[in-house]
Amino acid sequence: MAPGDKVTRPGHVQFGDDLLLGPGTPYRWRSLTGWEELPALDSGSVNRADAHGSYPGRLLAQARTITLDDVIVRAPRRTIGSVVQALNTATALDDTEQPLVIWLDDRGPLLSFARVLRRAVPIGNGYQLGTITGAAVQWEASDPRRYDLIERVAPGRLPSSEPGLGWPLGWPLAFGTPGSTGTLSVSNLGDAHTHPVIEFRGPVERPSLTNIETGDTLEYDLPLAAGDLLTVDTGSGTVTLNSTASRLYTATARSVPEQTWTLPPGTSTLTFRAAPGSTDPTASVAVRYRSAHW
Repeated sequence: MAPGDKVTRPGHVQFGDDLLLGPGTPYRWRSLTGWEELPALDSGSVNRADAHGSYPGRLLAQARTITLDDVIVRAPRRTIGSVVQALNTATALDDTEQPLVIWLDDRGPLLSFARVLRRAVPIGNGYQLGTITGAAVQWEASDPRRYDLIERVAPGRLPSSEPGLGWPLGWPLAFGTPGSTGTLSVSNLGDAHTHPVIEFRGPVERPSLTNIETGDTLEYDLPLAAGDLLTVDTGSGTVTLNSTASRLYTATARSVPEQTWTLPPGTSTLTFRAAPGSTDPTASVAVRYRSAHW
């Protein structure tokens, strides 16, 4: 199931595949914190020893904590137990992060990956009447960025020349099929750098992908046969051949560390290249990514 497949209107919050909170559900909420705020930051700044102020260092975001407060659970008396149980089941302790999709306003829904830290379901006089007030759910997202629901895919092929004019010349003139330039364009519509997943498909030798704007290159010194798939997950920093065997050690001296290869906000131009003589037109690259937001 796709993340947020049950989210249809502002005010909806979906966690995992099954739990939907907000309008039209038994779970209404009044307060959301940690979603529109910047996450807490770790500062690498160092105090100046002989002057006021500090030497500015890198700012790194911590995990994002998201809290849904003032939740009202309402159901018929005969089913309040099953409604509470559904909430409990969906928010049970689990080390695995699940999709958390929240739609606040005209900007549309955004996606995070989180796990539950806290759940509170107060029991008061209204419980037997089918109304619970003051419930809350809290999540932690290890990746503090929020993402578009739509995963974009930018495909590319190795450079190839155009066949040019046919001979003898006839009318109308046939210029042949346009050649590939080996370049592809990607657009990160958010305001945060995003980590793509890059898929190289053979036959190709020493495939590489370079971001023209940043100058960063990923290059791997290995041959890929027809049907081989080399997957580079820049978020986790892994390089796998056919989904099983690690090939991280094949990175060349030209390669930057995988986790530093990101798509900055805006449009980036990428170039797909290979070793000299590796020109098979069926070789390809695909860049999969979501626009990222702070």
